[in-house]
Amino acid sequence: MAKNEKKEALTMDPFVQWAHRFGRATLACFVVYMVALPVIVCTVYDCMPTFQQVLPGLITILAIMVPTGIAEIGSFTPILGSSCYLTFATGNLMNLKIPCVVNAQKLAGVEQGTPEGDAVALIATAVSSIVTIVVLAVGLVLIVPLQPILSNPYVATASNYILPALFGCMSLSLMGNGGGKTYVKNRLLCAVVPALLVSVLTIMGIASNGLAGYLLILMIPVTILCARILWKKGVVKVVAVEPKKDSENVA
Repeated sequence: MAKNEKKEALTMDPFVQWAHRFGRATLACFVVYMVALPVIVCTVYDCMPTFQQVLPGLITILAIMVPTGIAEIGSFTPILGSSCYLTFATGNLMNLKIPCVVNAQKLAGVEQGTPEGDAVALIATAVSSIVTIVVLAVGLVLIVPLQPILSNPYVATASNYILPALFGCMSLSLMGNGGGKTYVKNRLLCAVVPALLVSVLTIMGIASNGLAGYLLILMIPVTILCARILWKKGVVKVVAVEPKKDSENVA
């Protein structure tokens, strides 16, 4: 009986199975398309660069993108679930996709790591991608008529606050209980030590833009270690959400 229960617990939800199969196939096609397109263009126009010309730029890009990509996969996949394939293919994770997914899961009252949370994350990512494409298309059409407005210094000043505003919204959403049946009490304390380390390294000038990906990878085990220590000491704990009283029934 115990073996059957264990086997049933390890069985993946049909929707999640389909999402992973379709996501892997789509992402494989996406990678082939990204590689094939420049090769075809360079072949047609007879401008194929040599390996010696590509290598310096390739090393520079890989030195930054490989650790950043590894850190993003390890950090965001638990939040995104099976929608990670679409998210990593379309990009704009921190400034667009992650805030959309986190807020959508909170509004829908679903928990991360569940089939419901996966479904909501996939819908949020898809809608965000579609909206992005529509906005870009409209922007391309209106780029010339809107040029006087976009070059206005007041608009330029306001655009500098877009990214901080997105991070602020995401930070506020993380302070809530997530809308699930349980939440992690004092979970933000786990990020205190990593935040202090990154701040000190940045002030000392050790942490530059090129080292951002390496710092992300380094801070993942540091955060996990801090969380485990605080959990062992009872500071961080999983607490059940108290059910809200219906004001209509209380009369």
